[in-house]
Amino acid sequence: MTSDHDDRRGVSRRRILECMTWAGTGVLWTLAGGVPQSIGIIGEAAAAESSGLTFLQISDSHVGFDKAANPNAIGTLEEAISKIQSMPIKPSFIIHTGDITHLSKPSEFDDADRIISRARLDVHYVPGEHDFLDEDVKLYRDRYGRGTKGNGWYSFDANGVHFIGLVNVVDLKAGGLGNLGNDQLAWLEDDLKGRSASTPIVVFAHIPLWTVYPAWGWGTEDAARALDHLKRFGSVTVLNGHIHQIMQKVEGSVTFHTAMSTAFPQPAPGAAPSPGPMRVADDKLRSLLGATDVSFKRGQKRLAIIDRPLQG
Repeated sequence: MTSDHDDRRGVSRRRILECMTWAGTGVLWTLAGGVPQSIGIIGEAAAAESSGLTFLQISDSHVGFDKAANPNAIGTLEEAISKIQSMPIKPSFIIHTGDITHLSKPSEFDDADRIISRARLDVHYVPGEHDFLDEDVKLYRDRYGRGTKGNGWYSFDANGVHFIGLVNVVDLKAGGLGNLGNDQLAWLEDDLKGRSASTPIVVFAHIPLWTVYPAWGWGTEDAARALDHLKRFGSVTVLNGHIHQIMQKVEGSVTFHTAMSTAFPQPAPGAAPSPGPMRVADDKLRSLLGATDVSFKRGQKRLAIIDRPLQG
């Protein structure tokens, strides 16, 4: 692997790709001025002092899943939360990028809340398609949708960073691409009006906002319209789940990053006839499950990504 260092942005893509080899219980994101750069592997991250905003991404907990790929999805979520509790750098909050539950049952939402609350951190959610399976699509909205717009989109600010939670799983067809819709896109345009182009932006949604593998529905059909509203900003980070594996792409000032699941892995794009829970050897499973950490430090133009495995 060759080093591709962009002096203009201070980004070492080689270091970013090295960091991606860690399957995450967490990715340590350091948002400092908003430009992405790995600060190193887990040991280096643990030794680093956090003088700014640090937050954690978890995804695809699938509470209620009990098939062969992982008969104890609750147990691996508990392990992930235990890892978070023991982190030497405590995140300011957690972002969950969807599929909290497997079948949108009240008991599954209850179990997820019970376990995730042990981290004693605020949690910002967006839904996955598995969270919208109840007949009236009420359970997610009643629990997590207060104060949001439309089907659950919203934004907030923290330490000079503007966060935008999008929903791209409404009326999702089997194998179909995600969609945002005109109402949400109009809201996004309005939300960004008047903001300085130097404001670091973090967008999070369940399905990737870049086309990872359209044959499996791994992409969002109207993502280009959303990204058009974001193109004037100098630093945009897009966090997604859904595909249960870490993939990253850098396109100009936009960094796309997907997270691993805390429940089960999925095959690499095209490596199987279809997506879905992938069974692996028991001693390998926990190396393929995880979450993502992010930190913002003023005065430094870097976004460091550290993926933390449940094991390894």
